[in-house]
Amino acid sequence: MYEVELKVEADHDEVRRRLTALGADPLGTVEQVDTYYEHPVRDFGETDEAFRVRRETDDEGTETRVTYKGPLVEESSKTREEFETGVEDGETMERMLEELGFEPFEAVEKRRERFACEGYTVTLDTVAGLGEYVEVETEAADIEPAREGAVALMTDLDLDPGEQVRTSYLGLLLESRDE
Repeated sequence: MYEVELKVEADHDEVRRRLTALGADPLGTVEQVDTYYEHPVRDFGETDEAFRVRRETDDEGTETRVTYKGPLVEESSKTREEFETGVEDGETMERMLEELGFEPFEAVEKRRERFACEGYTVTLDTVAGLGEYVEVETEAADIEPAREGAVALMTDLDLDPGEQVRTSYLGLLLESRDE
């Protein structure tokens, strides 16, 4: 299964108005802290992979998930193979990773407001140190029709898919520190 995603930098107020006009269903707001890890023998920066532990907090509590993201698979979107699973005890998981030689590398903090619209999840992200972004994403086995649908929805939201940002929030955060 692939995560097919388009992301652009955008003002959230206008996008919220367009989502309302399109009849999108609000899915709630969460706070996330993603801690990315370095592999003990492989350079994820070189291989274009990512491994993270995500702590997501909402009104009902905190959930921890572990995610591996493979390299980008196409030029037209941020599509990657992705494997993710829930973890009952996030602190124990982090301790296990460190005992295995994985080192915490960087944390990305964001507030995410999610909507369901036309079979896609539209997420309004406010990322600490970066600003406001909009993601349109879905999971699919067939990439091209999923990407085309994401482009159409982004256009319906008055966003320009041509301004797509293919760099991860982690990459953007690291780039901003180099400037």
